[in-house]
This record gives sequence, structure tokens and C-alpha cells, in this order.
Amino acid sequence: MSVMARETSENPGRLKQIRLAYTMTKKVDTKIGLIIAGVGLLTFGVFLAIGFAIEHPVYLGILGFIVAFLAMAIVFGRRAERAAFGQMEGQPGAVAAVLNNIRRGWSASSTPVAVTRSQDAVYRAVGRAGIALIGEGNPNRVRQLLASEKKKMARVVGDGVPVHDIVVGDGKDEVPLKKLQIHLMRLPRAITPAQVTETNDRLRALGDLLSKAPIPKGPMPKGARMPKGGQAR
Repeated sequence: MSVMARETSENPGRLKQIRLAYTMTKKVDTKIGLIIAGVGLLTFGVFLAIGFAIEHPVYLGILGFIVAFLAMAIVFGRRAERAAFGQMEGQPGAVAAVLNNIRRGWSASSTPVAVTRSQDAVYRAVGRAGIALIGEGNPNRVRQLLASEKKKMARVVGDGVPVHDIVVGDGKDEVPLKKLQIHLMRLPRAITPAQVTETNDRLRALGDLLSKAPIPKGPMPKGARMPKGGQAR
């Protein structure tokens, strides 16, 4: 089998994923195709123009093609991510999906540390900023859950580790889902890496993760409810 044939047989899955991502994004962002094409043509055109100006159109044209492709990929990735957040927003498990893809610097679990039958949930992440408790669901019920978990964290880790409570939503003093990751990354550093490790060890020893509860690890359809056997607080 030739190299080209092998690459063709290995790439269908990746190409299918790209097509699926594009199709899903276009449902929300109808101008995605025009925007990507515009970014690519503009980037390539700028490099080509520079190439003609310095009498090296071939070299700059090749470089422009590569840069244009990268620019298109970056723009598509960001808009696809934004569209995905828009579709997940308001669904149970949306915070878990964000935490699953969080950048380095935070240790997070996709399993809630507190949950109700109405699927209000609190998730936890640990990083250099301390402990972040992130609540999703009805704001009033979520704030009660957050207050309870915050007291528990204070007993476990003491005053040396800051505990940040975050309510995901679009209301006052709430953080939109699409900005959650950025919000976490911008929290000021307050503890050392050694303290992060120690805090994680203490929380693991606490054993309060509801690993056996039938909790969604990703977005669920609106209106779905937990089984009666699910744990509630």
C-alpha cells in the first residue's frame, strides 16, 4: 500500500470529525464558511503582496498559504468552541464538559461534589489560585450548595487556601459558561505547587466525590431528571 493510500485510510475519521464540527457550528454560526474563507484569502493576499513588493512572490506565496491555513484553523476552532458552549449552556453537565477541557494549571473532576435531584450541582477544581467551587443550575439553590461546600472546604484545608465560589449563568455576579475557563485562568495565584498537591491529597482523603452516583459527566438534554436512587443534598 502506498504512503498516500495509507494516509487516506487513516484520515477519514479525522475528516469526519472536522465535517461534523463544521456542520454543528454552521447551525449556530451561519456565516462561519464566509468568515473562514475571508480570513484565508486576506492572509494569503497580504503575504503575496509583500512577496511581489520584495520580488519573491513564490517564497512569500508558499509561506502565505501555510500561514493562511493556520489562521483559518485557529478562527474555526475558536468559533466552533463558542458555538459548542452556546449549545451546552443551561444544560446539566455543561460545567463538566468545560472542566474536561480546561487548560493546564487546574486539577478538576467531571463528577460533582454536591448535587440535588433537580440537577443543581457543584464542581470543584484545585489550582494555584486555591480551590474553585463552580455551581450550575438554579442560582438560589446553587448558592446554598456552594455555601455548604465552602464551609466544608474551610474545615478541611483551613485559612491558608482561598476558596472561590462561582455561579455559572448570565445573571448578576454570575460567570457565563463560555467565559468560565478564562475566569478560572485569571484568578490570582495564592498558593505554591506544594500546597496544591497537599490540598488535592486532603480532598481525596475526604472522600466526598460522588463517584457512584448516577451523575452525568457531560451535557444532558433539558428536562431530564436524575433517577430516584441518585444522591441529593
